[in-house]
Amino acid sequence: MQVYDTTLRDGAQREAISYSVVDKLAVARLLDEFGVGFIEGGWPGAMPKDTEFFRRARTELDLKHAVFVAFGSTRKAGVRVQDDPQVRALLEAETPAVTLVAKSDLRHVERALRTTAEENLAMVRDTVEYFVSEGRRVFLDCEHFFDGYRFDPEYTASVAAAALAAGAEAAVLCDTNGGMLPSLITRTIAEVRERLAVALGVTPEEAVARLGIHCQNDTSCAVANTVAAVEAGVPHFQCTANGYGERPGNADLFAVVANLQLKLGMPVLPDGCIEQMVRVSHAIAEIANIAPDTHQAYVGSSAFAHKAGLHASAIKVDPLMYNHIDPVVVGNDMRILVTEMAGRASIELKARELGVDLAGNPEALSRVTNRVKDLEARGWSFEAADASFELLARAELADGTVPRPFALESYRVLVEHREDGAVVSEATVKVRVRGERVIATAEGNGPVNALDEALRVALTRHYPELSRFQLADYKVRILEGSHGTGAITRVLVETHSTGPDWTTVGVHENVVEASWQALVDALSYGLTRQVRV
Repeated sequence: MQVYDTTLRDGAQREAISYSVVDKLAVARLLDEFGVGFIEGGWPGAMPKDTEFFRRARTELDLKHAVFVAFGSTRKAGVRVQDDPQVRALLEAETPAVTLVAKSDLRHVERALRTTAEENLAMVRDTVEYFVSEGRRVFLDCEHFFDGYRFDPEYTASVAAAALAAGAEAAVLCDTNGGMLPSLITRTIAEVRERLAVALGVTPEEAVARLGIHCQNDTSCAVANTVAAVEAGVPHFQCTANGYGERPGNADLFAVVANLQLKLGMPVLPDGCIEQMVRVSHAIAEIANIAPDTHQAYVGSSAFAHKAGLHASAIKVDPLMYNHIDPVVVGNDMRILVTEMAGRASIELKARELGVDLAGNPEALSRVTNRVKDLEARGWSFEAADASFELLARAELADGTVPRPFALESYRVLVEHREDGAVVSEATVKVRVRGERVIATAEGNGPVNALDEALRVALTRHYPELSRFQLADYKVRILEGSHGTGAITRVLVETHSTGPDWTTVGVHENVVEASWQALVDALSYGLTRQVRV
């Protein structure tokens, strides 16, 4: 099996992705750690950035698993291969392997390249032979293969045959427009292998063993199409991390690899690599400056998250009853979501996940379950606010006797729009901390920021560790069914400190009060967590 990654070339064509040279080096190292067999770095000579990347990669990349590949096209029509500047740039990249792209749809040959069918075949043969003579491993991407095959099967297959006869290691069948379905993929491969067997004088099994597959995702079938091709005998498959790519993207590397290795038992990656899947996926997403897809198969944070009470009841008996694999195998984890759909089993499992044992206290478990359902009915949401849920569960377990680090007496917020256009918020909080009444005032760039600052001023003398708590994210949502300026709002606050971040929630008609609730939970959870640790 040849796992060929094209994140740095085809994946970089996704809208809003623009890798720097440093980014590309970092992504290449991550892909190598994941154990892919080939890393396509880009198109040297086409862009200065890619040329610089290949220059630096020669000395800065120490790949342990992957072969580094440069991408480019066959020689131009009417130009000797030795005289083509793009061919020369490919050679100067000094990679062990090159991938050439060629037109395999006769319509593209005649209309886009404006050349003849015979010259296009000569361009393929000449360029492949040239790089093979220079000691390079060569792959040929047959662009628009499946569309071209439907139009003129004989000519399209002849392009693949020309490349293989000239010494290419694999002819890659590209679903460039992404319009295929799995049944169409396998049907075409079955026909092509017979045609190639005749053209090359080999058995059909030997012919299909020299094919590759490259699928775009325009029908949402790229992963399925790729797996179907491999099941049909194709050993070389091209993917991108997280499915990045032009339009809807490419076949997702992580889903394809996991399906082949975990579902079909194919030894795709080196030992110990598949466990890096979640880490590598999320790291590449961060480098691309794209939020990880929470619902992405295998690697998403919600890939093994369970909401329905029926699921939780079964999972309580055996986690694999509602998980298609053990999440740990790919570096993920199972989560139980606490929502209005939660039953006692969901609440019990979620509490256990957070270190709160409700199993031995059925009355507390009932109180927590009823309290969650009541709050969820009024707009609260605990599925993204584990810290608020844990505080609630611990309070109910102790029958409401768990002391908070501080207690509110009152707060007040003023917003002043000054003559010079400046807008300043000022907050005053009155709290009781360890028996002491504390009054503190602070300014901020908004009412919530001012409240946060004033509360920290009031508490820091008693809890100096608050200086390490940082507000990492703040989200406000108007709840469905409520309208206008008096709508009910839900606020989520994410807080960062040493250890994992935590999220808290507040709900109220007044956005400031909702924010206050979330802030109070955030600081209370952080302080009580430090005591438990």
